[in-house]
Amino acid sequence: MNDLYARHRNVLPDWLALYYEDPLEITHGEGRHVWDANGNRYLDFFGGILTTMTAHALPEVTKAVSEQAGRIIHSSTLYLNRPMVELAERIAQLSRIPDARVFFTTSGTEANDTALLLATAHRRSNTVLAMRNSYHGRSFSAVGITGNRGWSPTSLSPLQTLYVHGGVRTRGPYAHLNDAEFIAACVDDLTDLLGHTRPPAALIAEPIQGVGGFTSPPDGLYAAFRDVLQEHGILWIADEVQTGWGRTGEHFWGWQAHARSGPPDIVTFAKGIGNGMSIGGVVARAEIMNCLDANSISTFGGTQVTMAAGLANLTYLLEHDLQGNARRVGGLLIERLRAVTAQLPGVREVRGRGLMIGVELVRPGTDEADPKAASAVLEAAREGGLLIGKGGGHNTSALRIAPPLSLTVPEAEEGAAILERALGSVQ
Repeated sequence: MNDLYARHRNVLPDWLALYYEDPLEITHGEGRHVWDANGNRYLDFFGGILTTMTAHALPEVTKAVSEQAGRIIHSSTLYLNRPMVELAERIAQLSRIPDARVFFTTSGTEANDTALLLATAHRRSNTVLAMRNSYHGRSFSAVGITGNRGWSPTSLSPLQTLYVHGGVRTRGPYAHLNDAEFIAACVDDLTDLLGHTRPPAALIAEPIQGVGGFTSPPDGLYAAFRDVLQEHGILWIADEVQTGWGRTGEHFWGWQAHARSGPPDIVTFAKGIGNGMSIGGVVARAEIMNCLDANSISTFGGTQVTMAAGLANLTYLLEHDLQGNARRVGGLLIERLRAVTAQLPGVREVRGRGLMIGVELVRPGTDEADPKAASAVLEAAREGGLLIGKGGGHNTSALRIAPPLSLTVPEAEEGAAILERALGSVQ
């Protein structure tokens, strides 16, 4: 056991997960690569859990942070804050929500917590609809609505949560149906559920489930849900903490794959917008955002140095069309991974969009999860110079692949080759 690992175990919680049998200390990064304390170089296909969105040590972001830190780092929301207003203006316009208001937080957990507060206050209901296999954060209220047992340490909650079918396309009671039948069955389930409960405040849903293993429904499911929700005045919260900012390639927001019935009432975001700086937030229609009848502030949400980073990062992303790059390079990477895993009996499915790709592993000859294989592939990929993630929900195990959106074609090919060898070594 290395010294830093021993010190970590002495002062930090046992439940604070670490990857790898010999945990890794990352000391610096550049572009799509990081280095550890021993000088080993890795191709980063996880980006600090989808957070290093553009590139490590992106000069435009580090320059903006340095210059802002030299002026003022923080003042709280009690004072006017130019960088916060400027970033809010850009996000409001990009959100496609009419008459949008933006509130900044420090994390995706806090963003979802705020969205739940707004929805329940606006609707005067503490009942929430959530998706099975979902994950929305680590706070008391976010854990309470999480539909993933592995990430839900308590059943206590300030909310009454009811779970809806549809977040996982290829498992569960409707998996055998075609897409149109799948959507119809899930809508029927939602309609029936609403007949058995008091009116809920909102449905919260990730367009692509992150921790759950990058699973998603057919396009249009949440639009069909929205038609039913609107009949009852129920709000739709799109959790875009992992899917936002063009990561899926085809769309800037994940909800746009379900846009037929209009935008969500509330969108939450975090992770990639700060490229490693701690930024989260909520976008909502003014009538919803302004419904609170008590004072509120955010001490660290919207602080000047993080807003400067967010502005620089968003500008770089848009000017360099990283959404288009995610679509092009991600499409190539998905097809390459499908080709190299086609003959591997332990790979059930390669799925995803853009640079958000899941590889689901099973015990060969069965449909059962193989978490040991997932851990072994993580170790083997690291040995080969590649960092990836893992996830999964009920009886599933998946590798999670989410590089910075500036990934090049040669880097995608290199990463796919390393992953092919890693998968082959444990089959």
